[in-house]
Amino acid sequence: MALGNPAKSWLGASGMESFAEPVEDSQEMVRLWQGFMTARLTLGVVLVILQATLYTINLSSSTALLAISSAYCASTLLNRLYAHARPLGNRFTGAWFQWVGVDILVFLLLQSLQGSSLNYTALCGLPILFTAVLGTLKLALGTAAGVTMLLMGGNLWVHLESPANAAPLLAQSALSGVGFFAIALLASQVATRLASEGQRARTSQLAARIQRQVNELVIESLPDGVLIIDDKGCVRAANPAARMLLGSDRARMASNFFLHEESGWAPLLNLTQTSVISGQGREEDVSIRHSGHGPRRVRARTRLASPEGHEGESLCVLFLQDQREIEARLRTEKLASMGRMSTAVAHEIRNPLAAITQANALLDEDLSDPRLKRLTLMVSQNARRLDRIVEDILKVSRVHPEEPLALLACVDLRVAVAQICSDWCTQIPTLNQLALDLPLVPVLVRFEADHLHRVLVNLLDNALRYASPASRAIQLSCSADEDPLVALSVWSHGAPMDQGVERHLFEPFFSSESRSTGLGLYICRELCERHGASITFQRATRTMGSELVEGNEFVIAFLRTDENRLSLIDKVSATP
Repeated sequence: MALGNPAKSWLGASGMESFAEPVEDSQEMVRLWQGFMTARLTLGVVLVILQATLYTINLSSSTALLAISSAYCASTLLNRLYAHARPLGNRFTGAWFQWVGVDILVFLLLQSLQGSSLNYTALCGLPILFTAVLGTLKLALGTAAGVTMLLMGGNLWVHLESPANAAPLLAQSALSGVGFFAIALLASQVATRLASEGQRARTSQLAARIQRQVNELVIESLPDGVLIIDDKGCVRAANPAARMLLGSDRARMASNFFLHEESGWAPLLNLTQTSVISGQGREEDVSIRHSGHGPRRVRARTRLASPEGHEGESLCVLFLQDQREIEARLRTEKLASMGRMSTAVAHEIRNPLAAITQANALLDEDLSDPRLKRLTLMVSQNARRLDRIVEDILKVSRVHPEEPLALLACVDLRVAVAQICSDWCTQIPTLNQLALDLPLVPVLVRFEADHLHRVLVNLLDNALRYASPASRAIQLSCSADEDPLVALSVWSHGAPMDQGVERHLFEPFFSSESRSTGLGLYICRELCERHGASITFQRATRTMGSELVEGNEFVIAFLRTDENRLSLIDKVSATP
């Protein structure tokens, strides 16, 4: 993916400057220093060989020249092996005398002792170049001036001893000084330019690296799938969402894989190849199919890209979006609008419904004909049904507002559940299906008693509606361990729930029965979440008689509390 010009990155170039490496600590400076140290060592070896050769063939009888060259060679070797690279700065420091001053002194001393047979003046260009590159322009010009003054001073001494031979030497010294100044100026300018370019290059590289990491992080966390595919159908990269949507172990485990390896990916391969051949991006709704799984519908979009430096190679970026998420968002918006409309309608229905119920009761008192009594009974029953529907709809709108004690609410689950189940069983005298398994010790949880009654009765009614008539077909149990969460389960022996129903189990206004509003489980979930609890559904096995059987189970996970919290609630409740 092209990052563009790093200087125009959304991170900003100014934010990168503080992360750039200092010039004196850069690898370029270390490499230059090592190069100069190697050049000094090479020059020292050459001087030793030269002086040894001259001494051997009797062109030079001075052992001092050989000794000076040998000492210089040993010094450069030690510096190359053990000295640490550091900048020269803009003053004559110890480092300057160690690496530059020694060179100038040795070369001028060799020039003085050698006489006119050999000229070592050109060698002074090396320390001046070294100063210009690893120091400042001021230091380099000062070094060049010093070398020039030393050369002219030496030639002036010759002039005092032999005036006839001094003029050419003075002219040569002046010309050499001009060359030294030119070397210092040009080398300093080139070094400054290279250092500036290196600084900008490091800043750009850092910006590009951070931009690439941000891009990778964003792509990895995208809810939509992203794949990069070449013209051969090989997936070069894929984010976790794309690997999940592809729905295959090969896609989850392999770093690179081919789309033709799975028959279910054929629509994606065809779409990618069509985009590459046509040279244009495309968008289609496709289905990914695998054995043992239902079809997964996704919306696929392709965009073409060519990596830099790969002539003729085309990459296709494939974006995958799960259609189920799109449908879920649309369904949520639809349910929200339906809920607002239903609440408004429920308020409008309530008053005329109360008038109908009252008029029917008055009419029933004046009737004695059994046939007419049956009609008023039918009106009364349907009026009560309508009232329950209205109350369920209005409960949805009353679930969300917070009450003062909502966060402090606490109840003993063992006592409350036993009382709720007892009251519920009295309404169904023939019931023998319910079996309780409650702890012997108090279990304090964070929940409001009335809301717990509403949730538990709803779950028990739901279990009774679908459970078999056998004994212990409905089992209610509660955990009593020391875990921070307390689990209360309502299990019923019954047939497995349809997958389509289970997927929308806690959605409002969704029900598998035509006579239900579909709000019961939705209200249970909203009340649980309001108190920090959660409610889930699963298939689980329980013991009925001597057999293990499967059934449907709703599990509520409550937050445990303690007696200190309960006493605090009592104090707050008693406060006027």
